[in-house]
Amino acid sequence: MGLDPVVLFFLFGLCAGLLKSELKLPPALYETLSIVLLLAIGLHGGVELAEQASLQLLGQAMLVLGLGVVLPVLAFAMLRGLGFDRINAASVAAHYGSVSAGTFAVVVAFMLARGIAFESYMPLFVAILEIPAILVGILLAKGLARDTDWRELGREIFLGKSIMLLLGGLIIGAVAGKEAIKPLEPLYTSMFKPVLAFFLLEMGLIASGQLGALKQFGLRLLGFALLMPLLGALIGALLARLMGLSLGGTAVLATLAASASYIAVPAAMRLALPEANSSLSLTASLGISFPFNILIGIPLYLALAEQLIAWGL
Repeated sequence: MGLDPVVLFFLFGLCAGLLKSELKLPPALYETLSIVLLLAIGLHGGVELAEQASLQLLGQAMLVLGLGVVLPVLAFAMLRGLGFDRINAASVAAHYGSVSAGTFAVVVAFMLARGIAFESYMPLFVAILEIPAILVGILLAKGLARDTDWRELGREIFLGKSIMLLLGGLIIGAVAGKEAIKPLEPLYTSMFKPVLAFFLLEMGLIASGQLGALKQFGLRLLGFALLMPLLGALIGALLARLMGLSLGGTAVLATLAASASYIAVPAAMRLALPEANSSLSLTASLGISFPFNILIGIPLYLALAEQLIAWGL
């Protein structure tokens, strides 16, 4: 089976950027695509959440919250071991403890194209994983510093675009229910992949501009940005098996754990850690880990899920 067309759109954008093409999407279009994708993910999750809410789901949500604490601590230890200074190690670690909504959208399209079912409340886990890593990253960098403007930072975290759209979609979907939301279903059915394709075209263009920073940060950054997704995926997959998720759910949670934020966390880190080098984080998360996950990682994480289930885990 060949590459999914949405992934080919990413490769197209990446090649166009590397070739210094004049191809650019209007900024307003990129913003619109982001909004539609995040709302669609939230709405779909909210509809299913209304039908599946339970104490078991609450317990799973708490475990996922714990995952959002463990991943940045692990990433921080790896980065410090590779010789990165404390501030930059904490900033990059926060990106890897959080998640990429774009990667989640790709893994959803991947599973649907192959007819692999997964727990439809996964968007709830996306929203949960966005938050703890930011707080952990700040604590790793500063401790409980008096000069941190926690009120403004809280606004950035909880009222930022990605969290608001995901949670807003979840709440609307849960309150409205499946029947009432039917006129909007095309947002997360027939419209989803076309919107995702254009979004990934822009992501390819942006990622091509981040690769130049590798000249500055070298093999240490490349090694981390390739190893951390694999380690995160393994932890995420094992947690999914502990939670009793399906094959598709295990692969999706592994993908979430492997991904790195390039929307919510950069904005929060700019506010909380202005001295951190933002190009370091974006080169790793968007320039290296994002392409790796959507081109190689997702099929690998599905194979990992299949192997764990075959072993009876």
